[in-house]
Amino acid sequence: MTFDVDRWCRHHLGAAAQDVQVISAHLSRVFGVRLAGGREVVVKVRPDSPRLAACAAVQQALWRAGFPAPEPLTGPVVEQGLAVSAEASVPGGSPAPDTDHTEHAARFAALLARCIALAPRPATVGTLAPDLPWTAWNHALPGVWPPADDRADDLNAAEHATAWLDETGARVRRRLGRFVRTAAGGRVVIGHGDWEAQNIRWDGAEPLVVHDWDSVTAAPEAVLVGLAAAVWPCGMVPRAATVPESAAFLEAYQRAAGRAWTTEEIEASWAAGLWVSAFNTKKASLDGASWLPPDEADQRLALAHA
Repeated sequence: MTFDVDRWCRHHLGAAAQDVQVISAHLSRVFGVRLAGGREVVVKVRPDSPRLAACAAVQQALWRAGFPAPEPLTGPVVEQGLAVSAEASVPGGSPAPDTDHTEHAARFAALLARCIALAPRPATVGTLAPDLPWTAWNHALPGVWPPADDRADDLNAAEHATAWLDETGARVRRRLGRFVRTAAGGRVVIGHGDWEAQNIRWDGAEPLVVHDWDSVTAAPEAVLVGLAAAVWPCGMVPRAATVPESAAFLEAYQRAAGRAWTTEEIEASWAAGLWVSAFNTKKASLDGASWLPPDEADQRLALAHA
């Protein structure tokens, strides 16, 4: 993916790019740029998708509401199949709040509650389809697993069969399917679909910035929060959340949001968290790695009543 950052900055930001550093080149190319005059910005270049305009609208709305999202400057501008956008650079910070570790779940959960409360309604921002693969438990494709966005392997191919894991994914899909037919499951909100510590920075005990707004998603609240509860420590530690850490996150979220959930919502949140863990484990299994132990999957299935 070749891209002339200087030309784009001159045209869309009105200043030359004096210094360009590659920050990331995984699913998108992300550049840290110092413009003529000294302003520092981040330029993101990735394949165009219909959902990116809605993601940008959510980021803009949250920034205007005072949430710690980077200020969007322009975009996404589509050029030759690439969507390019710029936002203000917010450097520094730590992936963990400067508090006792027993308070970390509450800090991350409260920040997510604030994000969801301030986010616009789904009907006002346009499409957020297609769903992010690790959130797409309700995909309509054959097989248990949707296509990954970071590898070409068919996760449902016979040579990749993992009986216990495939059954776990299927049970989670059935459980969440029952949930979305309830009243609570039909109420969809907008939030961040990749709520990991690696995407969040703290200034002491206070949130400094939340990154990766291409991961905006719309889902029932319990599903969205359950996804976060399974992964929130990633980046502080090289692993997903333990069962007690997920439980602490779910309890803290309800306190921060000011509403105790029904049993159905709590079970759905456990199911959603298990979905993302199982999906990540399915991908890891193709490389001979492990992410979710079978005994923990069984424990989370029981909590989900799946």
